Amino acid sequence: MSVQIGAHVDLSDAVAQAKSIGADVVQVFLSDPQAWKVPPLDHPGGAEAFREETAAAGLGVYVHAPYVINVASTNNRIRIPSRKLLQQIMTGAEAIGARGVVVHGGHVTAKDDPAVGFDNWRKAIDALETDVPVLVENTAGGDFSMARRLERIEQLWAAVMQANGAENVGFTLDTCHAWAGGIDLATAVDDIRAITGRIDLVHANDSRDTAGSGADRHAHFGEGNIPPELLVGVVAAAGAPVVCETHGDMGPDIAWLRERLAA
Repeated sequence: MSVQIGAHVDLSDAVAQAKSIGADVVQVFLSDPQAWKVPPLDHPGGAEAFREETAAAGLGVYVHAPYVINVASTNNRIRIPSRKLLQQIMTGAEAIGARGVVVHGGHVTAKDDPAVGFDNWRKAIDALETDVPVLVENTAGGDFSMARRLERIEQLWAAVMQANGAENVGFTLDTCHAWAGGIDLATAVDDIRAITGRIDLVHANDSRDTAGSGADRHAHFGEGNIPPELLVGVVAAAGAPVVCETHGDMGPDIAWLRERLAA
């Protein structure tokens, strides 16, 4: 089967890195994932040059939003800056020609009603000014997460579908996060599609930890605890572009996945 497979790379030399590892698609950060500020684009020639270079190379581009973003939060000091930062990232993603922006589902606290977090997501989508899809990603841990377990994903999806701009909301399925979060990978694609009707991107990663651990620790394929047939099965069933996110040389991971999909 023909699935576009790639990896997370550095913005500054995305095309060269993609070529060296045989990637069809790339994912990049537009800023420090742990920071609240978006600096000028770290690419020679800026956004226009990046867009032209990736287009010429035939590369699909995705942006991963900063980890600090939590639009579900009931804390104004987190939620309001999160929404502002997300808008900046969406604007930057549009400038570089990205297919979508991956955003973690976020969380509330033990004392909060989860329904408030879901509605905060709706308000965040309402407020965005962008034509670039927001790709909500399932998360690995946390009892108060918005997108760890299927029932929470269902509630989150129901909320964002009520927003203006709901047509621009998609889903990213992360295999490591699903495994750690207690989602059955054997049925994950069908279960997610039953809720969302779509899977726009797969983050294909093995997991250093056991199923249901809640630990977000990626591993190279074959070096973690997820059975290979489950990893390949998710990618094959989803039929969506794939981004591998483990640190280090991602070339062997891309080749590993391509070989098994072709078998």
